[in-house]
Amino acid sequence: MAIHYNLLNKSESYRQRCDQFENRAMAYESGMRAPKRGIVTIPVVVHVLHNPASPAENISKEQIDSQIDVLNQDFRATNPDRVGVPAVWTHLIADAEVEFQLATVDPEGNPTDGVTRTATDKTFFTADDEDVKSSATGGVDAWPSLDYLNLWVCGELRSGGQAILGYAQFPGGPPETDGVVIAHTFFGTTGTVSAPYDLGRTATHEIGHWLSLRHIWGDDGSGCSGGDLVDDTPNQARANFGRPTFPHVTCSNGPNGDMFMNYMDYTDDAGMFMFTAGQSVRMSATLEGPRASFLARTATQAEPAQPRVLVGATVGSNGAEAPQASPAPAVAPAPATASADAEVGELRREVAQLRSVLAQIATLVARS
Repeated sequence: MAIHYNLLNKSESYRQRCDQFENRAMAYESGMRAPKRGIVTIPVVVHVLHNPASPAENISKEQIDSQIDVLNQDFRATNPDRVGVPAVWTHLIADAEVEFQLATVDPEGNPTDGVTRTATDKTFFTADDEDVKSSATGGVDAWPSLDYLNLWVCGELRSGGQAILGYAQFPGGPPETDGVVIAHTFFGTTGTVSAPYDLGRTATHEIGHWLSLRHIWGDDGSGCSGGDLVDDTPNQARANFGRPTFPHVTCSNGPNGDMFMNYMDYTDDAGMFMFTAGQSVRMSATLEGPRASFLARTATQAEPAQPRVLVGATVGSNGAEAPQASPAPAVAPAPATASADAEVGELRREVAQLRSVLAQIATLVARS
């Protein structure tokens, strides 16, 4: 969130774009606009930065693959540990209908495994200067942010002199710094990962930010005045750490208390299991707004499914109800008709126009 607030302070154009998005998100959340997309697949490039003096930083492909697997489970609500969600909230567990896959083609059109590896003399990177995102400062340049989610994985990561797990840029910022940065010890589920952040949830949390989700406690210190702009997440006083027990009541939010098992809190990886329906709607507003360039790959789908909420329950070993997925609406291939082709062509034209606008915005941001 520090990157977001820094951009708000520095750039009037960024503030305006954020305001425009919030108006869009409010329309979605109020039901005035319904999501129109189906499942969206995000191409991912993982930029591995490693210091030759610390060979462990050059993480394995297996570790990278394990992180992609976690993302696909968490954003599709197929993660087995969702049985830990208390019964009072199982009806809110949402399939965000977002999937991730390592890129197979690089920006020049060449085959790739979706991973770049760059040696650096840096012993640590900081969120304060964004050096990790530029080859001129010991990092590696982003791939085009309209086409790829850039994930930078590096050694130690700091902000304000303190070690951090990772950070992300919200939509609307400079394209050359757009993406997510995570320290290698908190990336994936195998290899160099370190408990209690060893289940890949740092990336889930940060990509939530990349898709416009805010911290569930509202970033208001320990007060009760802030919020995450999502109606179905309870107000709570502060970030939760470790493994709280249910119910954990703050801000007079009893009897159920904080939704500390939400991916946008700060609990241990083993203590977070869910996005809510409201958060899924906010992500839809993002994917049909500032990140609409990723919709082009699903343009041939007819009647896309709505964001899916998991319903029904069985009793898990911890006494909580385990959600079961409701049947997903069928998504048929678009018929080969002139009208379908016209719709696809129109969407592609809109995406092209959006790319042009975003390029102009990027120039304004650089000057502001």
